[in-house]
Amino acid sequence: MRVVIADDEVLLREGLARLLTEVGVQVVALVGDQPSLERAVALDGPHVAIVDIKMPPTHTDEGLVAAAEIRRQHPEVGVLLLSHYLDSRYAVGPTRTALRRRRLPPQGASFEHPCLGRRTAAGSRR
Repeated sequence: MRVVIADDEVLLREGLARLLTEVGVQVVALVGDQPSLERAVALDGPHVAIVDIKMPPTHTDEGLVAAAEIRRQHPEVGVLLLSHYLDSRYAVGPTRTALRRRRLPPQGASFEHPCLGRRTAAGSRR
């Protein structure tokens, strides 16, 4: 599986890349802003983009905007949004709107991505 990670916090970005690499996921790009994310998705052909909702320069909705653009231009790429919100209501509302009401799991529900979930489980049994 090929993954792009987009987060302006270097420690989180690098740490997540290391964890994913250890369980066999190929991290093809690490970026910190919306234009770099969109470029990486176009050039590197990932299966999944892991995207922080808030990114430079305004730290408001650049990640959401990028996610919506990725879904529009590259529908084959899955998008996993990261949020630092403690209360998911603050992230889920704008996310639903930005992604054109794509079906999201109910608030408070957990879900497992079929590929990432299997690889994580395999990695944890080492």
